[in-house]
Amino acid sequence: MDTVIDRLTESQAIFLSTHINPDGDAIGSLIALGLGLQQHGKHIYLYNASPIPAVYRFLPGVQLVQQVLPESSAWDTAVVLDCGTLDRIGAAVDFVRGMPQVINIDHHVTNTNFGQYRLVDSTACSSAEIVYRLLKKMAITIDAAIATSIYTGILTDTGSFRFANTNSAAYTICSEMVQAGVEPYTVAQHVYGTYSLGRIKLLNMALDSIEISANGKLSLMTLTQDMFRETDTNPEDVDGMINHAKRIEDVKVAALIMENENGAVQKRYHVSLRSDGTVDVAEIAASFGGGGHFSAAGFGVESSLKALKKTINSIAEKL
Repeated sequence: MDTVIDRLTESQAIFLSTHINPDGDAIGSLIALGLGLQQHGKHIYLYNASPIPAVYRFLPGVQLVQQVLPESSAWDTAVVLDCGTLDRIGAAVDFVRGMPQVINIDHHVTNTNFGQYRLVDSTACSSAEIVYRLLKKMAITIDAAIATSIYTGILTDTGSFRFANTNSAAYTICSEMVQAGVEPYTVAQHVYGTYSLGRIKLLNMALDSIEISANGKLSLMTLTQDMFRETDTNPEDVDGMINHAKRIEDVKVAALIMENENGAVQKRYHVSLRSDGTVDVAEIAASFGGGGHFSAAGFGVESSLKALKKTINSIAEKL
């Protein structure tokens, strides 16, 4: 950590990014570190290739996150957060590769150790936890704005303290963030409290799509571009839907296939995997070129839907 702090302290213009289709930890850690470095007198640029999901647009400082790359190339450092691989940042990959130095901050066990400097801890419950520790060691004041992003990152990545990655630090840090000004009820209302009608309709379609493997140990949920168009929704509305498939009795692994791009025959899909805590889905995802955590992982693939379903269902035979 000391080396990363030295690099950040010496830097003047810092570009920060996180993965496409960001979740609460990605956005929370991005904003928290960005605001902290700004407080430290640094010139910052926060970037994400995808729109910010509506449920996270309440976060103080969210207006700093841009969807377009900066015109200037005068950045001495890039910080990539919550990404197992560099290409997870999407369109900014080449831009970041051209930076003098790249700092990799992450908690995924499948992290590929990209970048010249790394702060990777797979025992952390979230990237927000690592950012918290980094800001504390840099003696940066964690005000209510920064605290709200850290709290949201930990809350969402631990599934409200229900997932297997929940550790004692999750509770300790969140308690401290409440003392710093976070209002848990307000955060929960934004993150979990309200959905658009379109998202409810999309959820209904997702539930109707669920298929169960012959041995009952794997559930498969599918979302297509046609479903998004019919409900006037976006991939950001999918967050958390896979958990419904995971909660089915006797299911050990849940998979969510989401169509990303239309093609004539071969289409691009993203597959999310969740386990009940007894199956290492990060290992499964890694076999397809993806990654993640023991209980939550994912990968991208180009395939026909029929072939992809057959491949995923074959996983059930090994459970």
